[in-house]
Amino acid sequence: MTYCVGMKLTRGLIFMSDTRTNAGVDNISTFTKMHQWTVPGERVITVLSSGNLATTQAVMSVLDERARSPFDSGTSIFETSTMFRTAELIGEMLAATIARHKGEGQTAESTFDAKLIVGGQIAGMPPRLFLVYPEGNFIEASEDTPFLQIGETKYGKPILVRAFDPEMTFAEAVKLLLVSFDSTIKANLSVGAPLDVVWFDNDVLDAIEPRRIEADNPDWLAVSDGWGDALKSAFGSLPDPDLDGLSGR
Repeated sequence: MTYCVGMKLTRGLIFMSDTRTNAGVDNISTFTKMHQWTVPGERVITVLSSGNLATTQAVMSVLDERARSPFDSGTSIFETSTMFRTAELIGEMLAATIARHKGEGQTAESTFDAKLIVGGQIAGMPPRLFLVYPEGNFIEASEDTPFLQIGETKYGKPILVRAFDPEMTFAEAVKLLLVSFDSTIKANLSVGAPLDVVWFDNDVLDAIEPRRIEADNPDWLAVSDGWGDALKSAFGSLPDPDLDGLSGR
């Protein structure tokens, strides 16, 4: 399993992903699920991946190959005219990769499924953020849906819904994402550190190296412990329900 989030802030985009992959409880590995392509001053694109590792690695490999030699292998991610077209291109690649394996066994279609978060900016256009489905279609983040999640989403979503503010700083956004990931990791062993995070200011189209947050990172531990203590304190401050006042069924 996986957990990845892309958020659209007023000041730019921010992405975070875990790195754990597993095939059963006794076969756990670390693979990055964050991939980037940049033409300094012209475009910056980030892709987060969840689902079947062979499928997502195949899609990322095709994107890399086309970026290196576009004339030999089809349209490159560096040639798309808009971020919409970028999401469309990646969706086509994802659907084609899954289709190649369809029918190779009883549950092949679901086994090879994957989802992607695609975000970035091309010069002269606003930053955009998309969630790409296995079928190749996609949705876009908006004011009403300013963050997108893939993978094990349910545990980390409540804090995002309650605390997200489009005007927050990147430091505040990282803190919010750490709380979301902490809640997910506590509830599901198939998601785990290290975490990868990267952010981009609007119109700053430069290569930015993703930061890695290890399990023993002091900021990560402080947020995890602080959030746990804050929850206990908030729970203790809530009034007890009047059990005698509850009506029968």
